[in-house]
Parts: sequence; C-alpha cells; structure tokens
Amino acid sequence: MLDLAKKRIVLGLTGGIACYKIAELVRRLTEQGATVDVVMTEAATHFITPVTMQALSGRPVFMDAWDARIPNNMAHIDLTRGADAVLIAPASADFMAKLVHGMADDLLSTLCLARACPLLVVPAMNKEMWDNPATQRNVAQLRDDGIAVLGPAAGDQACGETGNGRMLEPHEILTDLIASFQPKVLAGKHVLLTAGPTSEPVDPVRVLSNRSSGKTGYALARAAREAGAQVTLITGATALAIPRGVQAINVMTASQMHDAVMANVRHADIFIAVAAVADWRVTNISTQKLKKTSEGGGAPIMNFAPNPDILAEVAALTNGPWCVGFAAETEKLAEHAEAKRRRKGISLLVGNLAHQVMDADTTELVLFDEQGVHPLPPAPKLDAARRLIAEIASRAPRKA
Repeated sequence: MLDLAKKRIVLGLTGGIACYKIAELVRRLTEQGATVDVVMTEAATHFITPVTMQALSGRPVFMDAWDARIPNNMAHIDLTRGADAVLIAPASADFMAKLVHGMADDLLSTLCLARACPLLVVPAMNKEMWDNPATQRNVAQLRDDGIAVLGPAAGDQACGETGNGRMLEPHEILTDLIASFQPKVLAGKHVLLTAGPTSEPVDPVRVLSNRSSGKTGYALARAAREAGAQVTLITGATALAIPRGVQAINVMTASQMHDAVMANVRHADIFIAVAAVADWRVTNISTQKLKKTSEGGGAPIMNFAPNPDILAEVAALTNGPWCVGFAAETEKLAEHAEAKRRRKGISLLVGNLAHQVMDADTTELVLFDEQGVHPLPPAPKLDAARRLIAEIASRAPRKA
C-alpha cells in the first residue's frame, strides 16, 4: 500500500536556491500516491519554473490570488478545502515571519492563514539567517502555534558557508510528512529496541553470526518514532540505514548488546527485543587467524559459554519497562513461542516462522499473550510494524 494514497498535499514553494530539490520531492510524493497541488510565490519562480512543477505534478500550478481558473476566484479558500496537509518547502525566513504575524499579502500566505488542515514548514536559509534571534523566536512561535517545523539540517550551503539552515533532503521531507499522518499512540513514551544479528568472534577475522537482516527491527524503530515515541535502537551490523529521528547505538557481540541495553533501560517505558542474539559465545578466541595446517587438517576445537539472556534480565527488573519479545522458529511455532513467553516472564511475544520471513520484505506475525494466540495478516514489514506498534500501544500500561 502506498503511504500517501488518497492524500492531497498543497505544496508551497518560497524563494530559495533549495527550490531545485523540490522537483524530486514532487516526484516522490506522487510515487507514494499523493495528489499534489503546487503553489509558488513570485520569488520561487526565479529559481524553478511553474512549467517544471506542472509537468511533475500533472496538475495546474497556482501563483495568483486572483486566479480566474478557480470558479469563485477564491483560490486561497478552495485549494486547502479537502487537502490533508499544506507543506511549505523551501520555507524562507521571510515567509516564516509572515506566518508568525498572520500576514496574507499573496496567495500562499493567504491560504496558510485560511487553511483547514495541518501546516508543515521546511526551513531553508543561510546559517546566519537561521541563527538570528528573530528567526529563532519565529520558529519557537510557529511550534507553539501547532505548526510542524521539519529541520533544518546542517551542511554545505549554496553561499559557500557551512552550518545550520540547509533544507532537508527530499527523502527526509517525505519520511517526516508520512510520519505526520500516523497516529501518535506512543507520544511521550521512550522505546528501547534491539535489532539485527550479533556476531561472536572466533579469531581476529572470523565471526559466528546468523542471517538476520534487521529489517523487522528497523521497521519497528521507524514505526515507533512515527507513533510519537523517543526511540533508542541498539543494533548489530546490518546493511540498513538508521531510521530518521532514531538514536542508534552500534554493537557487535551479544555481550556488547547486553551492556548497551542495561545502560539505557532505566529511561525506557517499553523494551522490544527484536535482535537475533547469539545464544553462545566462543571462549577460546584465537589471537591469530586460524590456519588450515593441511588439506586434510581437522577443524579447530571451539569452546562455548552461554551469552546473557537480555530479555529475561530486563523483564526481571524492578520497575523496568514493559517488555515485548520475538521468536523466529522453524517448527511448532505456537508451542515454542508460548513456552518462550512464559520462560521469559513477559506479557507479549511476537512469533513467526523463519523460512517465511528470512531475507524477505514481507512478514507474517503471530502475537502470543495471556489471552491466547492472535495472528496478524501477512504484510510488508513496515505495514506489519505499524500494526504491531498499535497493538503494543493498546497493551502497554499507561503512566499514572
């Protein structure tokens, strides 16, 4: 399912060199199923043409408050009625000041004042303009007024300077816009989550690991952040990008993951143990690379010791977080998953069959709790993660 299917977005462009990036943003919005109505200030047309925006959106571009294409000549009213959001990107310092003071001297500022939907602004300006106390006061007021401020980022700027004020990249804007539509069922919560595989060294160049891609854990981290939570992700090595807005701590071994969890768990309301943690570690790790002494040489002898049981230890904490476990099984899912839930002492365990989800972009989750077994429908991993976060939010205890 497309994340922005059936959504209508009014996309406003103000004057700034970052306008050139909005061509890609429009393409990404339409790829996600959005209908995009573009509104440009006169200054924006000096950086990118209305023809480009019309070609990419497939819809007329609006600039004039007196546009006769609107039957009642009320473009500032009609464009936002039925819209799901107004997104201003790039948002100049001048335009943000207009919003703060309720000015309405062109089509874009007027429709923002007359809107009946959420407003999101994506600042883009020189670092000195961003750091100016007047701009910072305006940003604070926008947030107090319920307007979402996305960014800015820090980096190289068109003026040749480096610092805060750079507009977010199109994919980051898209991610934040999609997140804005998700229910904030975990607002005010801190979620601590483990994901990916752990790797246990055998010698300086070899490890024992597993086939976990981390996709489910990363999808859950993104979904929890979309749901309004502060998210700390403790992750083994994966090929995945850290979800936007998520604090990540990289580890390799199960012992390192254990230590990172215990260092952060006291601040967590919910702990979700998705990582595929190695059950054992090698105790006689070689200090040098192990060699084959001959073609017929025997395999090295490795001694093992159990790794710490991270989930069970967290679940046993006094006043610890509410815990969710995961179990990837190869057979007898219901039997093994329920036994694991009871053994760990947790209220909710999520199970699946490894051969159905390993290396895949879809998953089929089954929930096990004190009331029984609750299968969820097969779905792409992000969709399944959002459904699971809703289930977790409905079960997790609320703070007094």
